Amino acid sequence: MNLENYYYYFQSAVPERICDDIIKYGNQLKSEKAKVDDNKGEKENLDKRNSEIAWTSDQWIYREIQPYVHEANKKAGWNFNWDHSEPCQITKYKKGQYYDWHCDAWDKPYNIVDNTNHPQHNKVRKLSVTVSLSDPNDYKGGELEFDFRNRNPNKKETGMHKCIEILPKGSLVVFPSFVWHRVCPVTSGERNSLVIWNLGYPFI
Repeated sequence: MNLENYYYYFQSAVPERICDDIIKYGNQLKSEKAKVDDNKGEKENLDKRNSEIAWTSDQWIYREIQPYVHEANKKAGWNFNWDHSEPCQITKYKKGQYYDWHCDAWDKPYNIVDNTNHPQHNKVRKLSVTVSLSDPNDYKGGELEFDFRNRNPNKKETGMHKCIEILPKGSLVVFPSFVWHRVCPVTSGERNSLVIWNLGYPFI
């Protein structure tokens, strides 16, 4: 799918106190080692992904972030139909941790066999959002990087982009879930982020 805009960002949009509240709340939740999920099951793969994550579906976080997803969807010209957000993932990257190249979308929709009324059933990830919760002075490395090489696959470096626009605390970026991206290794300190995937019925 060719797009005019492959991401849309809001700089320093989420108040610092809200970022601090999310980090504090995440530290109180049960954390786990991040896994790789290919829609066939989850498994640990430290060659691909190394971080600590916690999950929450608290509505106050959705109320804070979802308006930006709607605004980005409109202003970027995507106009994707979506109607559900997955549980929020609060992620902690420490020195040496990272998430290698991946895209958030799969080739098939969710199939909730035992509950076809589940809000995720038969839907796909359409819009991903990443919120920078940490002050950029608190860590080095850990940049979110996009790969837009599908625009010109014959040039290996064309389209590689470090999303430095979201370095300020409280900044966020929204992008189609099929766009390839990675989190570069953190070289010092700790990077905290919030990720939410937003779903809709498959593209026609």
